[in-house]
Amino acid sequence: MDGPKPAIPEDTLANWQRIVDLIAKLADVPASLIMRTHAPNHSVLVRSRGEDNPYAVGLRFQLKRDLYCYGVLSKGSELIVENALLDPEWDDNEDLKFGMSFYVGYPLQWPDGSTFGTICVLDRQRNPQALTFREGLAEFARVIEADLKLLCEVAARAKLEKELQRALSQLEERVEQRTQELEEANSALRVLISNLENQRKDYDAHVLRQIKGLVWPSLAKLRSRLAHDPAAATYLDMIEDGLNAISTSRSGDLTTILERLTPAEQEVAQMIMRGLSTKDIARTLAREPSTVEFHRNNIRKKLGLRRSGRNLRSLLLSSQ
Repeated sequence: MDGPKPAIPEDTLANWQRIVDLIAKLADVPASLIMRTHAPNHSVLVRSRGEDNPYAVGLRFQLKRDLYCYGVLSKGSELIVENALLDPEWDDNEDLKFGMSFYVGYPLQWPDGSTFGTICVLDRQRNPQALTFREGLAEFARVIEADLKLLCEVAARAKLEKELQRALSQLEERVEQRTQELEEANSALRVLISNLENQRKDYDAHVLRQIKGLVWPSLAKLRSRLAHDPAAATYLDMIEDGLNAISTSRSGDLTTILERLTPAEQEVAQMIMRGLSTKDIARTLAREPSTVEFHRNNIRKKLGLRRSGRNLRSLLLSSQ
């Protein structure tokens, strides 16, 4: 685990306290310690709770050559000093001021290989039982390192969860912001549609005024001059019907139907809508009745009425 290491929680320290107390009992030593390294300092993190243990929690040493634990960390492996008073390498070490001439220690590492500290036992004399317990002490060192690995995994998981929560919060903020933007866009679109609808209504009103003001008066004059021409009157009626359809905005479906017909069929269809019979249409158009029937059949065919039995005039009127 790169970067800052996790703090050691109280429940883990409590477990380690039980371990060092057990080690002191099994090895029959006055002092069993878990030391924590924060270079250049090396301090007591957990101590066995015997009355003759001279080391207090928090007691700090400087990492240098005359410290037993310095030798452990320098080697990166087990260090045994059976009697420092008889060993020139250790006869001036700092622990002798506590009378501790016997030492067995192992390094402790974080999962990434960096130094956590040491685990060790100390006595005021050579201790055969502690020497026999060396393998047990090494196993307890592995237990401590397993706890450190677990703490790192928990910290990494917590960090990941925090990052995921932050990413989720950012995503929710973006969704909220996007939702607000869409709402604003919808509001703007509704305003635009409303404006377009108002413009359409204004345009329709303008067209209607033009029809009423300019076209209808002219048609009225034309009708009075063609009063004695039935054919012309029929065409005038058709024009008025078309203008009425435009004026009432109901010409959409009928216009679509008429666009599918030929000009001659369109004339016949509009006269059918007026209620004219085949003979009346023939007389108006100066055509033979058989020609009008031909057009009627074509219209029915194009409108899908050949076998439906539905009335052609009813269909045309319903499309206005």
